[in-house]
Amino acid sequence: MESQYQSLPTVALPHDTGLVHLDERPRRPVAMDSPALEVMTDLKAVDPVSIHEDAALQDAHALMVSRGIRLLFVTDDEGRLAGLVTATDLLGERPVQCMLEHGKLHADILVRDVMTARNQLEAIMLPDVAEAKVGHMVATMKRLGRQHALVVEHNPGTGHYEVCGLFSTSHMARRLGISLNFIRVPQAFSEIQHSLLHES
Repeated sequence: MESQYQSLPTVALPHDTGLVHLDERPRRPVAMDSPALEVMTDLKAVDPVSIHEDAALQDAHALMVSRGIRLLFVTDDEGRLAGLVTATDLLGERPVQCMLEHGKLHADILVRDVMTARNQLEAIMLPDVAEAKVGHMVATMKRLGRQHALVVEHNPGTGHYEVCGLFSTSHMARRLGISLNFIRVPQAFSEIQHSLLHES
């Protein structure tokens, strides 16, 4: 049976051989009327990066930096989705608010303290995404006021919903070549502290 397959030729690698980077791969131009799937991260093709809900904030931040991402899926002891944590959650006002309200040291704050819990998340059904345009997703992200949106599909084998895709406004903005700043994030610690002290 092996005789029907011929060996492929090989070449010697030049000394200046490099690696292809994902951002350098040619991509089709994206516009508002392009299929929404063009800008969705397919979690069937890309492994989602996750962290346990009891992990320390510094571990979550280190993982984001090492992977070059701004979002982590948070899991519980059973490996189920417990929530999401973003770079904004780690570096924004949530840790400061946790320190002020619960008297915790920053080193004692866990991912669970600043994440967005699963029961606070909304998702979009994959069949709806499959029929949508990029412009529909931009409008959806603006309405939700979030930097990320989850896509789910129903698994008939288990009867459960599964997260199968992810939309990111920063990714969509890069592909579209425009700015999509739906959420203003306070940058300075003094600004964060001011907003906390003057909440009604």
